[in-house]
Amino acid sequence: MDRMQHPSNNAVLGAPAGWDQKTLPCNALPVTRTDWDGVPAVVSFWTPTPAEVEAIKAGQPVMLWVAGSTMPPVALMVEGKS
Repeated sequence: MDRMQHPSNNAVLGAPAGWDQKTLPCNALPVTRTDWDGVPAVVSFWTPTPAEVEAIKAGQPVMLWVAGSTMPPVALMVEGKS
């Protein structure tokens, strides 16, 4: 999937301090800092490639990867369908 600029974006996240770009590149990510029912939240927007759209249509699952040894609370949604 390709990260995208969204009209609501109001910040950009960079790689964490000490990140090894040679092992796993981490590019800047435009995000929207917002409030989600009283909880601070950060939203990024992604566009699936044509091949990914076809894989999703064929029933393949969407994977969410989080670097580290645990997973923070996360959500996956389609804009306008939450």
